[in-house]
Amino acid sequence: MTLPSLSGPSVPTASGGPAKQLVVFLHGVGADGDDLIGLAPYFAERLPDAEFLSPHAPFPFDMAEGCRQWFSLQDTAPQSVLAGIKVAAPLLDAFLDQELAARGLTDEQLVVVGFSQGTMLALYVLLRRSRPCAVLVGFSGMLAAPDLLPAEMTVKPRILLIHGEDDPVVPHGFLPLAKNALELMGVPVLTLSLPDLGHGIDERGLDAATDLVGQVFGAEPSDQ
Repeated sequence: MTLPSLSGPSVPTASGGPAKQLVVFLHGVGADGDDLIGLAPYFAERLPDAEFLSPHAPFPFDMAEGCRQWFSLQDTAPQSVLAGIKVAAPLLDAFLDQELAARGLTDEQLVVVGFSQGTMLALYVLLRRSRPCAVLVGFSGMLAAPDLLPAEMTVKPRILLIHGEDDPVVPHGFLPLAKNALELMGVPVLTLSLPDLGHGIDERGLDAATDLVGQVFGAEPSDQ
């Protein structure tokens, strides 16, 4: 079976020069790459030499037409979710390898920002690559199959997990579960719980995410 390749909208560097960092956005179920590419300007304020990619998930959303999914959620049993993630994981892995190589960059110049299902996939893939990415930011997600980490985890990337306390889709309780599991494995993980936020991304979360990537890459701190 030939696996599909990923593609989607992109935004060039704000500086107009070659990319020194690559930021990849991974959208949630029922959306597509257009959903998160609008976040690029927020990150570009701190990373003017970053290029931004927001690939469409490879599979049609199986509960509505015209949308995409990384894996099906018709069956939310943990083993079914994990099976779906394992199908999508090599597609994302290959996409990251290809796009980094095309720009002469390495994982040390890679930032991955996921939302919901995109966060779940990002956590699975980025903990199993040959080299750690610079930063993984996960909004409103969860860590699938934490029991597999001792046998399968290969790298310890810097992670920031952000979650609304009023999330009705992916309950906030998944945040401390992920934090505890990652800390037990020695992963440098930060978390941010946001009162009065449901299943979404707001300015508070974006400020925390862009501040972190700015610090990692030595950008000047924001005025906020």
